[in-house]
Formats: sequence, C-alpha cells, structure tokens
Amino acid sequence: MTDSWTDPLTDFDARSPIEAARVFHEAAEANLNAACRRGAVDHISAQGTLLATGDLHDNPIHFARVVQLAGLPGTDSKRPHHVTLHEVIHSERLVGGVDLSHRALLRVAALKRKDPEEVHTLLANHELSQIVGAGIVKDGVRVVDAFNEGVEYAYGGEAGPVLEAIAAFIRSMPLALRSDAPEGGAGGVLCAHSLPGPDLIDRFDPDILDRDIEESDYEPRKGSAHIMVWGRRHSPELLQQLAERWGVKLFVLGHEHAPNGWEVRPPNAVILNSDQETGVALKIDLADPPDAGPELNLVQLASVD
Repeated sequence: MTDSWTDPLTDFDARSPIEAARVFHEAAEANLNAACRRGAVDHISAQGTLLATGDLHDNPIHFARVVQLAGLPGTDSKRPHHVTLHEVIHSERLVGGVDLSHRALLRVAALKRKDPEEVHTLLANHELSQIVGAGIVKDGVRVVDAFNEGVEYAYGGEAGPVLEAIAAFIRSMPLALRSDAPEGGAGGVLCAHSLPGPDLIDRFDPDILDRDIEESDYEPRKGSAHIMVWGRRHSPELLQQLAERWGVKLFVLGHEHAPNGWEVRPPNAVILNSDQETGVALKIDLADPPDAGPELNLVQLASVD
C-alpha cells in the first residue's frame, strides 16, 4: 500500500453507528444531487481522464491503489481523475468468520461525499441484493446474511439505522457512468456493472438511463435495473444494438470472471476484474476513448507501488 494513501475512514469515527449512518446518508445525497447526475446515470464531458475498475469485493490493497491512481483526496496527486467504483462488498476475506465489507462500502461513501463530481459509485448486483434480499451464495456463504451479521457485529443494537442508511446509499447509486462523444468521435464511454443479457432483453427498458430509477426497476428478473446489473453472455449483436441505441464507443463492465483480470468482448466491450491477484484498472483519455482491443491502457493493481 502506498505511503501517500490516507484511509477515508480516518475522517470520522467509523466505529460510531451515528457517524456511519450520517456518512451513508450524506453520500446518498451526493449521488442524487451531483451536477453530473442525469436520470439513472452520471454524465460527464469528453474531457480529462477516467480510471475504470471492475468488481473489488473488499480488496483493501487494490482499493487503496485505485484511489492513489485516481488522484482522489487523501493522495499526493495534483491531477484528479474520474473513477468508477462498484461491487465493493461481500468479501471472501472474513475476519473471524465475519464479513466486515460494510467498511469498504463506507470508504466509498466517504469518497463520494467528498468528491461527488469525480467519484462514481455504480450499482452492482451484490449491492442490489442487500435491498431486494436476493439469495446469493458464494463458497457456501449466504452473502447477504453474512453482510448484515457483520454490520450487527460492528454496531450491536444500533445496527438498524446503519443498515437503513446503507439501503438509502444503494438506492441512490446510478446504473452507469456515461461520457459525451468527443468532437468528431463515434461515441463515448459507458461504464456499468453489466448490461442486460439476451435472456431478458425483451423485458428491459433501454430508456431507463434517461429517467429516474423507480422502485419497480429493482424487482428481480422483471425490473430494468435488476436485469441490467445481472446480465451475462452478451452477444456481439446485442452489444452493437445497445451501443447504437446509447451512442457508445466502448462499454467497460464487470460482473463476469476474467481469469487474467480483463477480457475483451467483441465488438465494443471489455470486462474488468479488480479484486483478484491479476486484477486491473483501465485508464481512459475521455477525449480519445480506445476501441476494445489489446491497446487498452490497463494497470495491474498488484504492481502499483
């Protein structure tokens, strides 16, 4: 971990349920009231740089390196970047058998409230599961129950308001970060946890990106937000269809496993994993977004000093 890294949790007493709930609520307000928020997306210009990530699943070292690379507050960088953060909870690194990944989500919330126009906290299926109660089982662990038990372990009888604040933060999250097309360019970048898969595309409302998310959008296998964050196995035809509909040159996604940390999905998408040993982040010049191919400016997070 870099010497210049400052843990966002040092800005307040993260052990206090009152303080933790306050930070989650303030981050929810930052999500909803940021100038970049339009409907269900954060929308940014084709200027500056973007550091895109994949699933993080409470990897604290890689999270610290992402923050350092992005030049967020608490680092020594003079040039800030846009950065995406998603799927930060439900860790495989249990502490005494307890999932304490709410602390990772609290770090993200602290960053969002401090830098709302450049930190983009995207909704992912694991976060969504915390508010719809989806029964995700990972390595034999019921991750929603384990997460809730971790919050109760940390805050005892005062865990209820913290869990309510977490739910408010999750409900405030945009589905995607979208950049404008550069001058003379064919399209911008769209970062999301995933895209609707071919099995449920007929139930998906492609206009959801341009409107506010409604509670019905979270309904499992029926709502468009749920369909989007759970989608897999995107065909080239579907990727091209969505790109044309939304004016996108490059999709940057997570959700699916990429053994090498990244995987190109032709014709216009790349899958990133940021949690594993081979985890990566992707640097993008928003004025000149790349094609999905071997020339992508990928950073191996394990190699960051």
